[in-house]
Amino acid sequence: MSRHFLEIDDLSPAELASVLDLAELREPPAVLKGQGVALMFEKPSARTRNSSEMAVVQLGGHPVAIASAEVGLGTRETPEDLARTLACYHRVIAARVYDHMALVRMAAAIDRAQLFVPVVNLLSDIGHPCQTLADLLTLRQHFGYLKGLSVAWIGDAANNVCHSLALGCALVGARLVAAAPPGFGLSAETISKAVALAGSKGVISESCDPTEAVGGVDAIVTDVWTSMGQESEAEERRRVFSKFQVDEQLVNRAPSHAVVLHCLPAHRGEEISGEVLDSSASLVWQEAGNRMHAMRGLLLWLMGGGTHEDNGDAALRECSGAEDLLGEQSR
Repeated sequence: MSRHFLEIDDLSPAELASVLDLAELREPPAVLKGQGVALMFEKPSARTRNSSEMAVVQLGGHPVAIASAEVGLGTRETPEDLARTLACYHRVIAARVYDHMALVRMAAAIDRAQLFVPVVNLLSDIGHPCQTLADLLTLRQHFGYLKGLSVAWIGDAANNVCHSLALGCALVGARLVAAAPPGFGLSAETISKAVALAGSKGVISESCDPTEAVGGVDAIVTDVWTSMGQESEAEERRRVFSKFQVDEQLVNRAPSHAVVLHCLPAHRGEEISGEVLDSSASLVWQEAGNRMHAMRGLLLWLMGGGTHEDNGDAALRECSGAEDLLGEQSR
């Protein structure tokens, strides 16, 4: 069965550490040489597409970006049928989708067919685990460790990025405090999963006061107040979140060593001020660059760079004429 990556906790703490270690390799092996990686985007993408395509190229593979109109996921073709088809051509299937269940169905179809083609979540309504990999990699590079770090999330804690970050912090032994207006906090499910992963209730907490939340933390993280699909709520959200901007005044309430992260794109003057985004405390551009390195580490791990066995040839055998292809590859 394939090791899929639909959420950050699909990895154990040791496996997550391995992915981050592999992300640091600057001359990785060409484990995808001569193989394709499907990158499907139901939502617009800038960093995710660029970072994913370049990560595939750096591993010797051929990235194929697929727009939503080209597949009609769930309308023109079911997620199951699409996954089985793409598995005939590609070594990995990665997708940025509106509905997380589409990824679940794709992965289940791959498993039922006993193929060995990992499905990777490039973003869904539930989580953004690839962003969390980049965030953790950035923090580890800066501080030299992750266990024991304290992170403050400021803004919409009910969104997908915060969900994955909360689970990621729990996996590595970091503490997360989420500061959000009432009704925009972490879900009960996220809190429960984080506590279970960490084995401690102290790993996660909530606050309605951003000033209180940043006290004593090592990192401040934020995201846009209005995500894709919420544009009609933008004006109301600006009102609700007006006191949750990461500006110089808020950053000055944190310890002097605290750093700032933002997954981008940033709405300067809303969730973060331009002064903070461009300040010496900001690791935002390093974080953006680490999207590529983290993806490369993940793909390398999925291809057998970790402790699990890679069985990619089984996917090729599923498709007509693949035996001849395998024979050519072995000569």
